[in-house]
Amino acid sequence: MGKIKSIALATLMLAGCTLPAAAQIGEPRSNFSVGVNGGVNLNSTSFTPTIKQNSLLGTTGGLTARFISEKYFAMICGAQVELNFSQRGWDQLFETVTMNDKGYEETVKDLTKTYTRKMTYIDIPFLAHLAFGKERGLQFFIHAGPQISFLISESETIKGIDMNNLTDTQKALYGVKTQNKFDYGIAGGGGVELRTKKAGSFLLEGRYYFALSDFYSTTKKDYFARAAHGTITVKLTYLFDLKK
Repeated sequence: MGKIKSIALATLMLAGCTLPAAAQIGEPRSNFSVGVNGGVNLNSTSFTPTIKQNSLLGTTGGLTARFISEKYFAMICGAQVELNFSQRGWDQLFETVTMNDKGYEETVKDLTKTYTRKMTYIDIPFLAHLAFGKERGLQFFIHAGPQISFLISESETIKGIDMNNLTDTQKALYGVKTQNKFDYGIAGGGGVELRTKKAGSFLLEGRYYFALSDFYSTTKKDYFARAAHGTITVKLTYLFDLKK
């Protein structure tokens, strides 16, 4: 599995880096833009064994640089790189069994217990940028490529839980620091961009990040076989041209 992940990552990085250079049979462009981005993350974490979770909201924001290399028929081709601070993690779902008004058992959220892990990363996505539309006006775009990340901080919130009576899963998580601080995976999404002549470009994007790495050790002797991030991001980006 680890070999497959490495091959997939290497292939994506090669594709992302060579796409603009390999497609120089179209109309050449040299548009270099920089700017800022910000948005929200909707986080969940893939665990094996499974842990039930609520969605955890976080923020993301940082710097963006983009180079448009050519227009190939109706498609505008380029590459984009970002440097972002990003909040990830998970919020564990606790449930309890109660009796409803009709005398039947039902499972409901147990609001007396809380476990939340918040993790702050520096994210660096390397994205192919493919857009369709007017060079000045409204465009639709697609982003895809590899992403690497570095954990810089983490924190836990624990309430209403008897720390002397934990399950095996809880013992493997609670108070246990992240073991792998380097994270990598695949990012992809799309959105719309408004390109103006003088005011710059405004982008609205939805993106999904799928981690190929695990932030806990997942060897045969470890409790977890999978511990990886999955993040939906909605963000706004503003870019201004340094070179048109």
